[in-house]
Amino acid sequence: MREEGKITIFLLDDHEIVRRGVHELLSGEPDLAVVGEAGTVAEALARIPGAHPDVALLDLRLPDGSGVEVCREVRAHHPEVRCLMLSSFADDTALIDAIMAGAYGYVLKDIGSDELLAAVRDVAAGRSLLDPAATARMLERVRAGAGAGLGTGTGSGMGAGTGTGAARLGDDLSADLTDQERRILVLIGEGLTNRAIGERLHLAEKTIKNYVSGVLAKLGMERRSQAAAYVARFQAHTQTAPQGPSQAPAEARKTQPQKH
Repeated sequence: MREEGKITIFLLDDHEIVRRGVHELLSGEPDLAVVGEAGTVAEALARIPGAHPDVALLDLRLPDGSGVEVCREVRAHHPEVRCLMLSSFADDTALIDAIMAGAYGYVLKDIGSDELLAAVRDVAAGRSLLDPAATARMLERVRAGAGAGLGTGTGSGMGAGTGTGAARLGDDLSADLTDQERRILVLIGEGLTNRAIGERLHLAEKTIKNYVSGVLAKLGMERRSQAAAYVARFQAHTQTAPQGPSQAPAEARKTQPQKH
């Protein structure tokens, strides 16, 4: 179903009252139109293909599964549909899962009306967004992991200091990055815009844009959200991987060349 000149949205939430409220909010905007609704994963997967929405607004927790499952399936079979996750809980693991499933954004249900409308429009325009409150703890872990060689230039890539962990993260995709590119990758993981990264590193915004394009190309990725998820997965692994106090870093240094 198409609404000429409007952004079309599909709603997935198991609470009918919540769906009604969001439906009313979205339908009250001249450039937005709700073209379908569902209360379960099964309903959503059956109805979204026929609705042809621009944006799927997906509740995270559902009676028969997760909105992340819906996002993964929709993105796999209907990549033109952009998914925005809506959750009552600030869940770091769910956030990472949503990003890896291809979600363009993750916001909490206590978000303001104007902010939700802006988020829907941003996602429809192809702009990736992450809710600052939901990602703060994850990003703190990422920043803490910078000393392991992620962005300081003291390691040999994102796998430095993790022993065999690099192979689990794609055979250390970041090994080809320069020190400056690693710094920028960390800042992408923090959710900073090109302008903010430029201010942090004292470089022109256009220069940062070129760096970001180069980083994504080397990582074999298309979107900033994919790079942010890669950073988060790296740090999550370094916090859980068992290793001795010095043996693993030494092993990593032996098997991975230094980048200058």
